[in-house]
Parts: sequence; structure tokens; C-alpha cells
Amino acid sequence: MKKNSLFLGLLSLTLFACYSPDPFVADYSENSGSGSEETAIGKLFPVDGDENNAEQTCNPSVSQDTVNFPASMLWLNFSNLNVKKHDAGYSMTNVRQHDRLTVSDTANNVKWYLMRDLSKGECQFQDPEWSTHPDFIIALRGQDPDGSTSCPDVLDFGIFAVRTADKAKFWFFDKGIIETATPHLWVNPAAKFDKDGDISTVEGFFGTNNVRLTYVDGDNNSSQHIVFIDFANGGKEKAIKLKKPKDRSDWGVESPMISPDGNFVVYAMEKNASTWESYIQELSESAEPIKIERTKDMVSDPSQPHWFEFGGRLFVLWTEFTSTEGGYFNTIDLNESSAQDGSVGRTVMREIRLTAGAPKDIFMEWVGGNIELAPIPMIGGRTPDGKFLATGYKYAYLLKLP
Repeated sequence: MKKNSLFLGLLSLTLFACYSPDPFVADYSENSGSGSEETAIGKLFPVDGDENNAEQTCNPSVSQDTVNFPASMLWLNFSNLNVKKHDAGYSMTNVRQHDRLTVSDTANNVKWYLMRDLSKGECQFQDPEWSTHPDFIIALRGQDPDGSTSCPDVLDFGIFAVRTADKAKFWFFDKGIIETATPHLWVNPAAKFDKDGDISTVEGFFGTNNVRLTYVDGDNNSSQHIVFIDFANGGKEKAIKLKKPKDRSDWGVESPMISPDGNFVVYAMEKNASTWESYIQELSESAEPIKIERTKDMVSDPSQPHWFEFGGRLFVLWTEFTSTEGGYFNTIDLNESSAQDGSVGRTVMREIRLTAGAPKDIFMEWVGGNIELAPIPMIGGRTPDGKFLATGYKYAYLLKLP
């Protein structure tokens, strides 16, 4: 494929998340069949498909459990699946959009899954994300507001955590949450849950009260804000509404990701499908958000920021796009060599030092410059061992870095 035939499709005014009820119809003629051959950027592994037949996914989140789920990715499906090695409970017929959470590996094998429970009125999942603790995943569950199992177009969402070990669920909220809440969960890294604990309580489910939750609230862009709840310090009754950046009151908020130490959040904001920014903020009611400034070597403002901690050093990881039309909705086959030269976008990280409780002008310090991890856009984060990046939309991949 020639470089000038690459394109980024503008599918929605919602830039980042995957809420469109209509799946993208894949055009497999774009795929050269190059598979996952080793290249200068590393090795790409198709997720939910192969080099000849890829199915659409969304909400990619790279595994944070390098012991039980190494080289794996959490994702949401559309109405078709192309996976391997699953048990009978993972139905491949009558598949419905977002009817399960799936974790699969570089061989496209299903390593873990959670199906919706129609008998309990569960219609679909949204916004799955691996928590900072390897044992837990957080997501939204949508149900009929009237309590039936009819699954209408308009659903009422709740926030829950699930333990990967036994698929037990803990409900932070069973309803009253917006579909674009994009929650994130921090759990004390030393926590070990007791399988016989009371799963209706925070401590019984997680093995600790030292649990923190962030999510987006507000029905439209002008009302959207980040909510922070610290369950070791007052819980829901002392929920904090974080300040929004000045002059950005009418921008949407997306994916508030809690830092490894539990004290900060990094998140994206979007004005429309062609204008976005990213911010860092302390998890405090009085804290001011600090924009991640665009430096001369960046091809766009940063999108889809994540944290990455390695060897005692902290980094912010983000994606840059060469086109302002499409952003998150990448419709390009990244296996094409013509897409691997930065012409679509790139994935970058930069080291940072943060000090909780410090004044605004000294709490954050960048260390060194931007480091390009890959000359392709990977939006789903990096594994704790640093070996893999993840992404997903029309085509989903795990990238093993060289």
C-alpha cells in the first residue's frame, strides 16, 4: 500500500472511547498479509484476528499481570470474533457487541474472559481497564433502567471491579453512572485478598481498605469532571470533584489514570474530534491541573496518556497522531511497512518526578526529553516489564518492542 493511501477515519465526535453502536466494516484489501514478522519497530501480533482476517475491537488495555497473563491484552468485542483456544463458556455464536470482557495473548488465545449475565439484566460492558494492581480489572456494566432484560438502546451504567482469579465482582455503583465514565482503580500493591473474605466490603474483596477510584461524571462536555474517591479516607461520602483546567470548561474528559503511588492522575481532554490535550493533576480538591505541553519534536498534542514505572523511575506514556481527523479511531493496518515510519503517529514516553503536597510550581519536574518507543500509535499502555505495547480499534495489536 502506498503511504498516500493511508487514512484515519473520522467516525464520531467522541474522540477517544468506543461508544459508536455501529461497527466499522473492515476492508481486508488494505492488509498486505505481512503478518507478525520482525521489523525495525519490533514484532506486531494481531489481536482478535490474524494477518488475513481481523475483527474490530475497542478499549484496549495491556495486561498488568506479567505472571498469569504475560504478553496479553484486555479488550471489548463487536459482533464477530476471531480468537483461538477458548472453553465452551466463551460462546462464538450469537455474539453481541460488548457482551464480554476478553484477555488474549500474542497467539490470539483467550486466556481469561467474563461474560455478561443476561439473567441479572446485564446488557453490555464498557470502558474496561486493568487496575494498577495485577489482580483486578475495572469496567462499566450497562442494564435496562427499567430492570428488564430487554436491553434497550439507552442503558443505565454501574462501576464494578472483578478479580481475575475467581471472577468475583465488587460494585462501587450498580447504577447512575454515565456511559463515558472511563473509570480507573488503584489498589495498595501489597494487598492480597482472602478468597473467603466478604466480597460485599472493600476490605473483604480487595484485602485492604487502601483503594482509590477515579471516574468521569457529567452528562455533557460542559459538566464533565473527574471524581476521586479514597476508600481509606471517607469513601463515597467524601468524594472529591477535581478542578477542571481553566478555559476548558466545555471540553470533555477521558480516562483519568491513577499513578502507581496513588497520588496523581493523568488524563485526556477533547474539545472535538480534532482538538485534544492531556493533563497531570494531584488527587486533591485544591490541586490545579498541569498541561503536558507540546514540545517541538512532537507531531501532535499528547493523547491517551498512561503511567509507566520501571526500575524506580516514573514515566508518562502517550500517543501522538499525525492527522487531527480520526485520532483514536485508527483504521490503518499497522503491519503495513508504509505505516511504520511515523506517518500515522507514534508512541512516546518521558520521565517525570512528582511530589505530593508540594506547591503547584514545584510538584512536577520533567527529566530528560521525549523518548520514542514506536513510530506507530499504540493507545493501550505498556506492560510493567516494559516488553509490550497494546492498541485497538479497527485493527488491534500487541507490539513486542525490540
